[in-house]
Amino acid sequence: MARRATVEFVLRPFEGLPGEPDWVAMREVVPAATATARTTKEHGARDVVVTTVLPMAWPALHRGDGTIMLALQQHAGSGDASRDLADLLLRALELPAGTPITSAPLPEPGPRLQDVLDLDVPFEVTVHDGFDYWTSADADLTPDVVASLERMNETIVPTRRLGSVDAAYWARMGDREYLRWAMPHDEQDFLDALARLHAQRRSGLGDEGSVGKFIGAFRSCGILVPVWDLAPGTEPEELEGPVQELGARLTEALAVSGPLDANERRARAGLVARQLTLR
Repeated sequence: MARRATVEFVLRPFEGLPGEPDWVAMREVVPAATATARTTKEHGARDVVVTTVLPMAWPALHRGDGTIMLALQQHAGSGDASRDLADLLLRALELPAGTPITSAPLPEPGPRLQDVLDLDVPFEVTVHDGFDYWTSADADLTPDVVASLERMNETIVPTRRLGSVDAAYWARMGDREYLRWAMPHDEQDFLDALARLHAQRRSGLGDEGSVGKFIGAFRSCGILVPVWDLAPGTEPEELEGPVQELGARLTEALAVSGPLDANERRARAGLVARQLTLR
């Protein structure tokens, strides 16, 4: 019996795609959002709605109105999320309108999103207050889909994407607010830069962290997503200025070369201790 070919593990599966940090954020921290993509001419130049999730945890859907939808938040796959998603997308393109993909078997080696999508099309994210975008206005919903939609809408975490920087998301969880900001930089370079700021007590948001304090980071799909605990009641529009200022400080720190000093090394060790890797 022939041995099944396996897909090689890829640490940064979305590297090279427009908006790599937003791909990761939508996969890990954003509850309800859509983004724009389009297949290459070879694959029909079809518009694709990339979404965080779909009803019934479907991996992909060829909706009744012809819209192709591809869900990012899926269970563990082959080790290359880009290959997994490309396989689902190509399968969805071949389905009759009104048909979901209900399961995602592991694919064999083949084209990745970087091969299937037009890389000149920007990945423009829209965050939604609920999941009503799942369906077209004239769709007849099955009871299962209606129940799934109602359950998801009841539990959604209020989330906003900031406009002053890329891939930064405000979220309200219970009585607390947080900023989660997916970073496109090399992990080691970014940790050095953040350590330089942290050692100077400049890694927070606002004057001396009055708007938000850095509390840690998690790693997903090969990039870091730092997290700030915000002052109670902070609204997303109040973050735009402080986040821009922090972004400028990070850019300056990333441009610094040379080894870290003793204080910065201690700060870096503390940062590394606060990291969590999401599989």
